[in-house]
Amino acid sequence: MALAGPGARGRTLRWPRVLLFGDSITEYSFQESGWGAYLADRLVRKCDVVNRGISGYNTRWAKLILPRLITESAESIVAITIFFGANDSALKDLNPKQHVPLEEYAANLKSMIQYLKSVDITEDRIILITPPPLQESAWEKACLAKGDKLNRCNATTGQYAQACVQVAKDCGTDVLDLWTLMQKNQDFSSYLSDGLHLSPKGSSFLAAQLWSRLENKVSALPSLLPYWRDVDHTNPEASLL
Repeated sequence: MALAGPGARGRTLRWPRVLLFGDSITEYSFQESGWGAYLADRLVRKCDVVNRGISGYNTRWAKLILPRLITESAESIVAITIFFGANDSALKDLNPKQHVPLEEYAANLKSMIQYLKSVDITEDRIILITPPPLQESAWEKACLAKGDKLNRCNATTGQYAQACVQVAKDCGTDVLDLWTLMQKNQDFSSYLSDGLHLSPKGSSFLAAQLWSRLENKVSALPSLLPYWRDVDHTNPEASLL
């Protein structure tokens, strides 16, 4: 993001970026009490947090659009999250449009990592996030309200989470195993708003877990532009340009 526009004096100032790439759980992350909003607040004046969540998408579609979202001008991206699997793990017989077979899911994640590396986003800047656990009774209510049957199950989601963790090990990226971490609390239903998407409590949990992995990637970033008390009011150009 250019702070100084055309014709402004001084060099153009560009904010570093943390990019959040995923499905609806990412798209909703800037809602009130959302995990993306939390990160943006923590990183204000250091970098932009950019939401590229696309509701309903799976990795089959995500790998096709990634090159349109991130081009060769990716040097400003200091970290990126890849957060898919909640849709890929939909049951094939009941939700064939979103379902992606487990082996293809893993291959798609690897493909996205390889693309990011091709535009100079190294493994140490990539964080994979597994799908969260599914609370089946709550999600079944949400499905029935739309005239559908329960189209996901937690055990299947867990297989996709394990595949995501393995991809991270194979490719040398960070990973946040949300499926496992959330279930350390025996009753994880409070982390979910409808059995699938995050509640405010779940979003707070994700934000805290993600920050512990993200902090070391952004800790060296300086605050951009001087604190207002440090601006020379008699000659602001000297301290701002």
